[in-house]
Amino acid sequence: MVVVMAPGATEADIERVVSLVETAGGDAFVSRGVERTIIGLVGDVQQFGSLNLRSLNGVSDVIRISAPYKLVSRENHPERSIVRVGGVPVGPGTMTLIAGPCAVETPEQTLAAAEMARAAGATLLRGGAFKPRTSPYAFQGLGETGLKILADVREETGMPIVTEVVDAADVELVASYADMLQIGTRNAQNFALLQAAGEAGKPVLLKRGMSGTIEEWLMAAEYIAQRGNLDIVLCERGIRTFEKATRNTLDISAVPVAQRMSHLPVIVDPSHSGGHRDLVLPLTRAAIAVGADGVIIDVHPHPETALCDGPQALVDGDLRELAKVVRTLPPLVDRVLTAAPEAVPA
Repeated sequence: MVVVMAPGATEADIERVVSLVETAGGDAFVSRGVERTIIGLVGDVQQFGSLNLRSLNGVSDVIRISAPYKLVSRENHPERSIVRVGGVPVGPGTMTLIAGPCAVETPEQTLAAAEMARAAGATLLRGGAFKPRTSPYAFQGLGETGLKILADVREETGMPIVTEVVDAADVELVASYADMLQIGTRNAQNFALLQAAGEAGKPVLLKRGMSGTIEEWLMAAEYIAQRGNLDIVLCERGIRTFEKATRNTLDISAVPVAQRMSHLPVIVDPSHSGGHRDLVLPLTRAAIAVGADGVIIDVHPHPETALCDGPQALVDGDLRELAKVVRTLPPLVDRVLTAAPEAVPA
């Protein structure tokens, strides 16, 4: 069961609902989004019914949700949500390009990649300072030094930062630099990390687990939402199958399915799903055509020397074609390419 608060509900209204639910022996989890506040209730539904919550000031509706992912379900939020990242909207009606280097290596490389991404139409800068890798001997990222580089590049370009956090202990540090926290595929069911990210007060980009079902993906989002954060963007990044011709298998059907099941925005990662530069543009076209709310793409000024995922990073002519794709295709599906915000909050 969820309690949907009216747009003008006060903190006192919210506290009154929480207090009543707790008095009845239940638990109440307050989740705040850009558009409204939702309170998820856990406990005896019959007991909650006797509280007459609909009569309370500030309550818009009380809804019984059959889906296990109650806060992120379309059942309680029929209209799809828009998540704003440093002033940049991600959601219905727009197509947002997130681009940058897979890993932050140097200030020069990161700035060059950011300028390439912005020229192609990107409004959000991706870049990894912490890199969870399959091999313990692979480049693991620069840590806080990488975060400082990203912050400097944001100052130079005005592009809000999307960067990965891999440990619950690092959430506070990463959130102090980032405009959006990314949870990678390897951590899609790291529940302590999901909960910590939900408490950080920043939008979250949640990638689908490499072997995760769509329901498991949405349940991971529920862990974030239950901790008070509804500003979540889902990212389909390819799943693990028997096929070896691509790095992963892009489940393009997951986009409309997740949009039907959840009100959260859904984007696609053509770089990590295909794993090859020549697949990124075709998969980007497919993502736009199927109705994705955005794409996240690897860019590198010198991919042949990249410390991480160079074979899938776009450069030169690829970026010119990407710019054409993201400007011409979205209008065909009633979307517009997201424009840069007028000002990026400090």
